[in-house]
Order: sequence, then structure tokens, then C-alpha cells
Amino acid sequence: MATSSERIPTTMHAWRKHRGNPEPQWDEVPVPACPPTGLLIKILAAGVCHSDVGVLARDGHAPHYQEKFVVGHEGCGDIVATGANISNFKIGDRVAINPVAGCGESDCPDCSNNFMQLCQRGLHHGLGQDGSFADYIAISTRSAVKVPSEAISSAAAAVSTDAVMTTHHAIIRRGKVKREDTVFLFGLGGLGFNALQILLHVGCKVYVSETRQEPLEEAVRLGLPKECVVPIGTDVKVFVQANGLEDAIDVVVDIVGLQQTFSDAQVIVKRGGKIIPVGLLAYELKVNHILCIIKAITVLYTFGGHSADIAEGMDLMCQGHLTPRVEMAPVKDLPRVLKDLHEGRVKSRMVLIPEGVADGGGGQSMSII
Repeated sequence: MATSSERIPTTMHAWRKHRGNPEPQWDEVPVPACPPTGLLIKILAAGVCHSDVGVLARDGHAPHYQEKFVVGHEGCGDIVATGANISNFKIGDRVAINPVAGCGESDCPDCSNNFMQLCQRGLHHGLGQDGSFADYIAISTRSAVKVPSEAISSAAAAVSTDAVMTTHHAIIRRGKVKREDTVFLFGLGGLGFNALQILLHVGCKVYVSETRQEPLEEAVRLGLPKECVVPIGTDVKVFVQANGLEDAIDVVVDIVGLQQTFSDAQVIVKRGGKIIPVGLLAYELKVNHILCIIKAITVLYTFGGHSADIAEGMDLMCQGHLTPRVEMAPVKDLPRVLKDLHEGRVKSRMVLIPEGVADGGGGQSMSII
């Protein structure tokens, strides 16, 4: 095993989920050992997702769920130790951490079908097994994606592992959105703003609905034509009809995931069109069965993504096509951040920074709101 010259402590503090308790616990725990064929990472930044609220509120029953585990499924950090015979990573490399990279085995029903993010055998960082709301995390090499440039802050690299990965996978891989498509996007939050930038890079026509004025104004500054913005308070169905779009919307990307947005999506998408649900704000959503049949609508559910989505997302950052909107807070502020997130007070994507790490761990800050 190779280790850095930096002294690695024996214990650390971490935010953990305890089965039966919906509140995160600030526990002192051992620093994990470096896996024999994996990596030990010193966390520089860890993103906070609305899914973390759900992880803490509910007790998972999948086989990989532990009685106690470190929360946080968006992470970036430096490699401080490597297992034996690892040649593709070295001490000091900065990596983004894929929370569910899959086992990669040929007999795995998920990985062999190119659904690595659904794999039940591999590690699930922050989703039943130890995640990134800590000083250190032990991962497999499958979970590590090198940060390609010092120009990408660790805060931006951390959110690339979900807020970017999920939207990139939904739009590019799952939805196969093309330049000639017309797309209607619901939501400009932590994921939605990334989705907009990816869609604009694809070059398709995009219309946007959002309940807050500030992100809509920022979307226009990015190049979205003003006539493609649904005015706040306007019924999207009325907007679509008034603008002659009844037969124009090829794809609806729903980053919100409420009954209102999902119902509207079924009405406004054209015959033979696609709906891509991404948002998770509602536990159940109703389908207008008759409408979807007579319009031959395809509903493409999507979850997470691949390491390639993380890498391609960071490449878009390097090229200037994608700038995640992030806000930063100390890691000890997690309870407040979760409360703000649950109550809708977070404007973009929150990223927790461990004590002693400045500005997201190096690189240029990217749209720090």
C-alpha cells in the first residue's frame, strides 16, 4: 500500500444516519482503512442533495443498508493512500466520487445491462454505506473519476457526481435529446440549472418554467431567449397554446417531480413525444392513462448515471459550457443546511467544506452564489 507523507489521523468526526433516527448524528468514528485494491480519499467538498433528507427520514431495507453509516453521496477529494498494484491512480490525484459505480462483474444483472447505477452488489456511498460527510472515505477505483483541471473547484467537482451526472445521463444517455428537438424544462434548482446548460450546449430549442424570478433572469443571461421563459404565475398549458407549441414540444424534462408538473408535461408534450421525470419531490405521481395512450407518449424514468457522465460533465465545465451553481457551508452546518433545503430556501446546490479546507479545496470557484 502507498500512502502520502501527510499524517492520517486514526479517528474523525462524521455525520451518520442511525437506523430509527431521522436526525443526522455527529459521531467520532475511526478513519477507514485503505481497501487492498482501492483508495483512501481525504474529502475536500461534499454536496448536499434533497435525497439526503429522504435518506435520513426513512430507514432503508436493501441488503447493503447498514445500521449506522456516513451520509453524503456527492464528494470530491485527494487520494492519500492506494492499495497494492494500482497504476491508474496515484497519491495526490484529485477525484470526484461516483456514489454507485456498480460492481462491474459480467454476471451482474445490472452492470452487464449498462445500468451500473442500479447495481446491488457494489458500494452505495451515502446511500446505506459510508459516504462523504466526513474527513475521509474509502472507495474502490471504479468509484473514482479524475478531476481533469485545476480550474474546476472541488465544490463543482463534488456536485458533478449527482447534480451534473443525473441531468447529463437523463438528457444525453437516457433521453437521447438531439439538436433538432424542442424541449420544455420544469425547474431551475440545483439540477435544473445544470440541465438547462446541457440542453443549450446540445443546441436544441428550450422553454423553461420556474417559480422564482432570479434563476429565470440568470437563464436569460446565459442565452435563453426571453420569449422562451414562461412568466411566473402563467399556466404552462396556456403559454404553450398562446405560442402555438401544441405540436412542437418533443421532450419534457421534469426536474421538479410534483403532480402539477408531471400532469402538465402529459398535456403539453406533442403526440409521440417523450417525458423524462427526474425530480423526486412527490412520492407518487398519477398518469393520465388515456391521454398517454392516445398521444403515444414515452415516459423515460431515469436514475443517477455513469462515471462517464461525471467525466463528460467536468469536460463541459473545462470548455466553459457548464457552470454549476453552488453555495458553500462548513460541514458542521449540515442540520441547518438540510432544514433550509427541505423548506425551499436554498437557491442552488449546497456544498459542505470540511474544517481546514478553503474554497472548496483548490481550483477556481464556479458560480459561488
